[in-house]
Amino acid sequence: MSITQERKDALVKEHGRESGDTGSPEVQVAILTERITNLTEHFKTHAKDNHSRRGLLLMVNKRRSLLDYLKKKDQGRYADLIAKLGLRK
Repeated sequence: MSITQERKDALVKEHGRESGDTGSPEVQVAILTERITNLTEHFKTHAKDNHSRRGLLLMVNKRRSLLDYLKKKDQGRYADLIAKLGLRK
């Protein structure tokens, strides 16, 4: 359910604004998206795992807040991130 350190490093390198940038909203949203995707796959086989479902909802809400913040601060970065991660249809 969690992501490996190698995958997290790759996400930081891909979405970070500079090397070692783990605090920018883009990196945080990318990591949360990866974890949400993994948990969604987990629920296909463990449908009654309500404790993990609560964690999933918290992650989705956190990602939504970070995206709202980024949209308010910089529309261009928001649009680039949405396109890169494929979050909006």
